Amino acid sequence: MSKEQTENKTSVPSGSPPIEVHDLTVAYDQKPVLWDIDFELPKASLTAIVGPNGAGKSTLIKAAMGLIEASSGYTLIYGKPLDKQRNRVAYVPQRESVDWNFPISVMDVVLMGRYPHLRLFQRPSRRDKEIAIKALTETGMDAYQKRQISQLSGGQQQRVFLARALAQDADIYLMDEPLAGVDAATEDVIFNKLKELRDRGKTVVVVHHDLQSVPENFDRTMLLNLRMIACGPVSEVFTDDNLQKTYGGRLNILSQMIEESRQQRFVRETDS
Repeated sequence: MSKEQTENKTSVPSGSPPIEVHDLTVAYDQKPVLWDIDFELPKASLTAIVGPNGAGKSTLIKAAMGLIEASSGYTLIYGKPLDKQRNRVAYVPQRESVDWNFPISVMDVVLMGRYPHLRLFQRPSRRDKEIAIKALTETGMDAYQKRQISQLSGGQQQRVFLARALAQDADIYLMDEPLAGVDAATEDVIFNKLKELRDRGKTVVVVHHDLQSVPENFDRTMLLNLRMIACGPVSEVFTDDNLQKTYGGRLNILSQMIEESRQQRFVRETDS
């Protein structure tokens, strides 16, 4: 680990949570898709982000990572700006967003997880390759390390992306629907690894679509429908009332947000 990475690991402001998002708003063509999102997540937690299609779940992950531009708001990682702590965050995108026909092997994909630990132009070392093989073994993909990723099934591809994240050995894992469309065996592998990461003190955030599996597999949940409906321990916020607000009132929430946006624009125009 480089000196800079060591300093990032150790010089953490006292009491700073692993991830904080403040006043985050994202809009496309002046239409809000996320509105004034605030939350903090503790260390050693496994959080599911749930909500209906179009609720902004993937947008939240991408905006928090700085992958898309936010209209307002910011993200802190252990009390510091994201650009100073990016090596501490691993991101797993949706499988559908990846060009799986790109000519690259499984091992090369997983070794990408080691890049944040390398200096510019430095090649992966033997130790990096050992870490990558260990990650493939943990996800049941070690026998496929020389296979082209285009030759894998959907579940196998998802395991490879999980292995890449494991190889990074980050402190925070943000995963966008890692369980979508996978077989039962792959689902078990992924859930087991997510729980293991949490038990090792990592902060894991998962965009998730299967409500029935939330109470059994997650300790925290974030209910999202353009706004933050609720965020906290599953036992406290994963309630029928909150689920109804999340999935049953989408049109009301959207209408309210658009009206507030119009009113704010009117006030700004009047004051200018």
